[in-house]
Amino acid sequence: MEVIGDHGRLIQPEKLVTAISELKSSVQGGGAKPTARRESKAAYVFLLPWILGFVGLAVVPMATSLYLSFTKYNLIQSPSWIGLGNFQRMLHDDRLWNSLRVTFTYVIVSVPLQLVFALAVAMLLDRGMRGLAFYRSIFYLPSLLGSSVAVAILWRQVFGTDGIVNQLLQMIGIEGRGWVSDPSTALGTIILLHVWTFGAPMLIFLAGLRQIPTMYYEAAQMDGTNRFQRFFHITLPLLSPIIFFNLVLQLIGSFQSFTQAFIVSGGTGGPADSTMFYTMYLYQKGFAELQMGYASAMAWALVLIIGAFTALNFLASKWWVFYDD
Repeated sequence: MEVIGDHGRLIQPEKLVTAISELKSSVQGGGAKPTARRESKAAYVFLLPWILGFVGLAVVPMATSLYLSFTKYNLIQSPSWIGLGNFQRMLHDDRLWNSLRVTFTYVIVSVPLQLVFALAVAMLLDRGMRGLAFYRSIFYLPSLLGSSVAVAILWRQVFGTDGIVNQLLQMIGIEGRGWVSDPSTALGTIILLHVWTFGAPMLIFLAGLRQIPTMYYEAAQMDGTNRFQRFFHITLPLLSPIIFFNLVLQLIGSFQSFTQAFIVSGGTGGPADSTMFYTMYLYQKGFAELQMGYASAMAWALVLIIGAFTALNFLASKWWVFYDD
């Protein structure tokens, strides 16, 4: 059967059915548009609290601090515009450069040590020992408490002159020292505290290890490889995306460390500014000396530093991170 269309052309039945179906779909779609619009409005209503919170608690404060970074502001008088004056002042601030040196030392030493320790513990737990859930909880607990004031106070007592560390050293005939009050060891105690909070990256490593197929290890073992060869040629390459993820997170968090150094040093960054982190110096300038404009400039400088290190990590990841396509 054929249907004669406009201009006397013949229309095949199959094409007629297709045209009728498309017409029905367009009509039904047109009727569904109001429903879709209502659903979109409902979605925006549910998202509105989050949007307001994001704008009010993130966007507006960031924009305000960016403006204040170009002003002289002491929280009492109105801010006065000084342009790049705060950033020029930072170039000649010796304590600021010392705080950067302390912060970089802390980040460069503590982050790799923490990741290595977390990976070692994760590989140990990956062997399927008894009470695995209990050990996971115990090892994760320091990550929950590591940034708290209570643990920082406890850490100060542990490494104090009469602390547990010196008491243990006296038992084996070694005379201890004031680890926290000695400029040569104060930063090391805070680095050790950061390494101790390895629970979060450990759990991520453990989840990554569980995703590596066992057939790779079985095939390598049949080829006569040892444990070290399997670790460097199978585990590390396949785990490299997880290592990269943990590295970026811990790097950003370490640059922002504040509580541990503040409590351990008593809020002074001492002794001799050996634990004066960049964030602590920013806090002193902004809230102790009320130089909020200068502190805002320091905050944006820290944003640029963290952004630069993160970008470098992403660029370098092309050479050592392997994705299983």
